[in-house]
Amino acid sequence: MAEAGFGDGQTTYAGFWWRVLAWLLDTIIATTMVVVIDLARDTATLSLIGQIIGIVGTVLYFTCFEASALRATPGKMLCAIKVVDERGERISFGRSLGRYLGKIISALILGIGFMMAGWTRQKQALHDIMTGCLVIRVPRTVQRIALPAGARM
Repeated sequence: MAEAGFGDGQTTYAGFWWRVLAWLLDTIIATTMVVVIDLARDTATLSLIGQIIGIVGTVLYFTCFEASALRATPGKMLCAIKVVDERGERISFGRSLGRYLGKIISALILGIGFMMAGWTRQKQALHDIMTGCLVIRVPRTVQRIALPAGARM
């Protein structure tokens, strides 16, 4: 199901700096997870295994969250942004994995692939263009709490 309001001219794409902030938050979260795993293992015998777990865990963190019904990592959720396809729909695990791996190319060309999000019309980085993805802003809504009859705030 497409994102509400998607494609009606009201869609706001997530800019470069929102994406950087989300990445920083996710890096802190993912690194914390890796450190916890690292502390829980025997460093003398499992250092290579620990590194592999760290790499695979990081890839799965980004890939699974972005392919989930949430469409966003915790860092993206905190920044009110999410990853969708060009119709505003949830992306598959395969597309999410391709997007993550595409970031290697974005980085290898001196980071220009990431900077493209600052000047393309739909604020797409190279890895977004390669996989047909968009990163959009999600309007925050105020949730009202129903109070019992006669209660005052």
